[in-house]
Amino acid sequence: MSDRKLTILGIVAVLMVIWAVVQSRISSRPRAQPDAPAYLIQGLDPAHISSIVLGAGENAVTLKRQGRGFVVLNKDNYPAKAGEINNLLASCLDIRIGELYTDDAANHKDLGVAEEDAGTVVKFFRPDSSLLTGVVVGKAKEQASVSSVEPGQGTYVRLLPGDKVYLAPKAPSIKSRAIDYIQQQLISVKRESIESVTVASPDDEYTLKAKEDDKGIVLENMPAGKKLKSNEANGVFTSLANLRFDDVKKKSGELTFDSQFVCRLKDSTVYTVKIAKKDDKTYITCSAEFTDSTLVTEREIRDANEAELKQKEAKLLARDRAKKFSAKHQGWIYEIADWNAKNLTKKLSDLIEDEEKPVETEKPGDPNAIKVGDPNAINVGDPNVFKWLNVEE
Repeated sequence: MSDRKLTILGIVAVLMVIWAVVQSRISSRPRAQPDAPAYLIQGLDPAHISSIVLGAGENAVTLKRQGRGFVVLNKDNYPAKAGEINNLLASCLDIRIGELYTDDAANHKDLGVAEEDAGTVVKFFRPDSSLLTGVVVGKAKEQASVSSVEPGQGTYVRLLPGDKVYLAPKAPSIKSRAIDYIQQQLISVKRESIESVTVASPDDEYTLKAKEDDKGIVLENMPAGKKLKSNEANGVFTSLANLRFDDVKKKSGELTFDSQFVCRLKDSTVYTVKIAKKDDKTYITCSAEFTDSTLVTEREIRDANEAELKQKEAKLLARDRAKKFSAKHQGWIYEIADWNAKNLTKKLSDLIEDEEKPVETEKPGDPNAIKVGDPNAINVGDPNVFKWLNVEE
């Protein structure tokens, strides 16, 4: 074998030794932890969820799929707010965890992840009522000691079904009340859109109208010698600017809706709120009607200019909104807060007050009054006037 071949074989042998050493060091180096902790719930398909249960026992809240959305079973199947359902799913799916803390069920109570002791319990069920998955959020740990969790506060979480408990670096924000998953705003109209409001009760009725410049309110058929309290009238006039409810139900029981609040908008939409009171609580029903009965034909739309087209389009949209509003709220009874109820049912006597009478400086025909041009009248410019009056200047 030539010297050249021997040299090449020697170089190859040295390179093989170096590679073996490098590989040995790499294999003996500790494995790096993942950059971010894993998610507690993995592979959940929202389409497979038939119902969601929050909490446990008598206080449990059930959200049930109906059509494309969910309803709140605890509130007579009132439609749930889609945004809140999405927030709930996101909060559960975003729970990050570190390493397994324990899988011994005997530790659940101490960690607050037993269902009867937990602060938050969320369960997702299939259409056949079997448990798909869920999460139990327990107590907070003052100082996280798991290597994959950042130092600081941590919260114990348990994956359902099963006994495995993990430490999450951040507790999920999950709403647990039935009302939290309902859109509580009933009506929202702008002040400048209102034409008039009428408040009627068994012993009282009045109508407030917007002035032509929209900068004030007038009372129809104002009693003589009276004037309107502007702040009180404005509170009544804008009662539907942000009408919200605190609770909702289907059955009326023994409620008597003997009062009503009617709000007429400039676009021909009329909102009617019927009002009942029982046990110091106020209940209402809501409906809407589009009162412009003239039809918009295809020919009118085809022949209209841009400005006319916008007006006709606005008319069609207002008509559709009124129909949808009445369909959505038909059959539902809402409980509203006292401050909302006061504006909807305010008496006329609370809106008006006596006009201020002009102050009279002297009475007509007073024999002691000083008359202009009287030769015996005191000359105010006379320097001796103070001496005559016997007073010091």
